[in-house]
Amino acid sequence: MNLSRGTSEKAKGRGRGYLDGQMLIAMPAMLDDRFSRSVIYVCAHSSEGAMGIVVNHPAPNVNFSDLLVKLDVIPATDVIRLPSRAGVVKVMRGGPVETERGFVLHSADFFIENSTLPIDDGICLTATLDILKAIARGDGPASAILALGYAGWAPGQLENEIQGNGWLHCAPDSELIFGPDTGGKYERALKKIGIDLGMLSSEAGHA
Repeated sequence: MNLSRGTSEKAKGRGRGYLDGQMLIAMPAMLDDRFSRSVIYVCAHSSEGAMGIVVNHPAPNVNFSDLLVKLDVIPATDVIRLPSRAGVVKVMRGGPVETERGFVLHSADFFIENSTLPIDDGICLTATLDILKAIARGDGPASAILALGYAGWAPGQLENEIQGNGWLHCAPDSELIFGPDTGGKYERALKKIGIDLGMLSSEAGHA
């Protein structure tokens, strides 16, 4: 999927009801286990389909510094010298597509020409090793998460899932995307649109 949509095209897209720059919230009754209780930042949405990053499911048994070593961004001996900003970058299970590939969702104070995709409200996406090297040097963005894989939808698929009550959506904020409390992001997102999870899921889980 082509993610290099220009600003004017994105503006026109939003006028047609596209959700790039918004958060998707999985309904408690979501049938797809891969997206259960997911909060997803939508990076691109158009007539060609949609792409987003799950921001609240940590990748199991993976931390950022170990990943830098595995990808040969830094030698293992340099882990102790990583700047403090690198130490707070969380690694997420970004979605079921291309799970071996890394995508960095980050604040707009960092930009690489021809590599960084500006999305909306000061949020960007970069999927090259250069941003990892910058973070390791202390020159990276103020806020970032690294996602392994992404969520993708074919043309019309996301719209159909929303109409089928699979997803809610809300405006993003920095805590929802980059905040350290990954376990609390789902309830926080629901509260943003006035929904109490306890009321929504009171019957969930009963045969």
